[in-house]
Amino acid sequence: MKPFAEGCQKKMHRTIHITPPTGRSMILPGLGALVLASWLPTPASAHQSAEPPAAAKPDLKAYTEEIPKAAFKISMVPIPADPAKGIDPFWIATTELTWDAFDVYVYRLDEEGGGEAVARGTQGATRPTKPYLPPDRGLGHSGFATISISYHNAKTFCDWLSEKTGKHYRLPTEDEWEHAALAGAKGDFSFGDAENYDQFAWMIDNADSRPRPVGRKGANAWGLFDMHGNVAEWVIGRDGQRIIKGGSYQDPIDDLKVTARKPYHPDWNAGDPNIPKSKWWLTDGPFIGFRIVCDPKPRPAAEIPTSTQPVPTPTPEPTKPEPK
Repeated sequence: MKPFAEGCQKKMHRTIHITPPTGRSMILPGLGALVLASWLPTPASAHQSAEPPAAAKPDLKAYTEEIPKAAFKISMVPIPADPAKGIDPFWIATTELTWDAFDVYVYRLDEEGGGEAVARGTQGATRPTKPYLPPDRGLGHSGFATISISYHNAKTFCDWLSEKTGKHYRLPTEDEWEHAALAGAKGDFSFGDAENYDQFAWMIDNADSRPRPVGRKGANAWGLFDMHGNVAEWVIGRDGQRIIKGGSYQDPIDDLKVTARKPYHPDWNAGDPNIPKSKWWLTDGPFIGFRIVCDPKPRPAAEIPTSTQPVPTPTPEPTKPEPK
């Protein structure tokens, strides 16, 4: 028996390292380690169901938003978060908003028989005054970016679309816009060096002094077109001011840099003969449009028009008994 026992001992003499919950390393020879492992306490976390971390972000998927009463859809793609800049995930339109979508809102094509809307939510949204002159300035309509509109007009379109769809549409913030424009790239442009502009951007050197149909140049890494050039886009500035970003067909390459910005200037509406001047249209802004964002977070109650919310039923007053 002795030779057999010694042979078994040699075959089983493998050293096993185990670190128990106490954090102190133990060395056990042979099968003794298997015996010890059977009574080591299991960490409490192993008995608990896995829960997502509190900071977990939604997994957004691309989708298309159908414009009411129009054979047109807006393509929306997800943009990842950037925790370092405090940016949560959101959706953004792949192109600047075109007249195909904006006409429905401006000319009330979603309304039945004209007059006040009877469709979902629209009775709370104001609309721009109908323009006396074509706001596209004859520079292109179907498939072209909406131009000559004010910040107020762009924001109100977002409110209208929010009421129509039940989603939370709005303008992008300056940080969101820059994050989406670069699409993970570093530097001033999503396309690398300025010399590459002709593949990705319409600007003063190649646009022939007019806006071009959206989506004709190359997209950035996240599938967004015309973030640099074509028409400048309204965004919510870091200082809360209304600014435009991205540059336009009228601008040199430096104005197309992702950090370039222009605050609102009265000259953009200098030619409006009305007093007061229109809050909807920019007579001298045929280079200004916008792009919409969809926020996964619900629309703040303060932004929802009261006329679209349920009206509480008044409590009837108790009837007084008639005198005998």
